[in-house]
Amino acid sequence: MDPPPLTPLAAAVLHVGEPERALEVECGEGEGALFLAREFPRARVRGVDSSERAVARAGDRVGLDPEGRIAFKQGSPSSLPFPEDHFDLVVLIDAAPNPAETARVLRPGGFLILASTSPRRDPLALRRRLLNRRLSHHGIEHRSTQPAGGGEFSLYRLEEPG
Repeated sequence: MDPPPLTPLAAAVLHVGEPERALEVECGEGEGALFLAREFPRARVRGVDSSERAVARAGDRVGLDPEGRIAFKQGSPSSLPFPEDHFDLVVLIDAAPNPAETARVLRPGGFLILASTSPRRDPLALRRRLLNRRLSHHGIEHRSTQPAGGGEFSLYRLEEPG
C-alpha cells in the first residue's frame, strides 16, 4: 500500500511552529491548503494555482468558512498575488518555487517547505544544489532534507535581517 500523498507535508509541518499565514503555491484543487488549514486552526491559509479551473474547484471544497480563513486565487510561482512579507509559511508540493517571488512574500524568519511525493531521481542532487544556491541568493537558507513516506521534504527559512 502506498503512503498518502501528503505524508511529506505532514512530516514537514512539525518543524515550523504555528504560522499566522500560510500559502500553498500550485495548489491544484487545494488538498495541501486544506491540510494546512486543519493542521493550523488559527492560521489564514491561501492557495494559488495557474489554472482557473483548479482554483474554482478548490474554492468549492472549502464549504462554509464565515471567518474567511481559507481562500484560493489564480497566480503562479513567478507572480504571486500577495503583498511583501505576508506569509510565515510557503509550501510547494511537487513543484519548484520562484526564489525571488517566494522571498518577496515570505516574512523574515518564515519557512519554505518543498515536499516531493515520490523519491528524487537525481542521484547527484545537482538540481537541488542549484535550487539551494538560487534560494540562498535571496536569503532563503536550506535547513534540512528528510525522507517521509514515499517521498521527502526540504525545509528552508528566510533569514532575518541583520
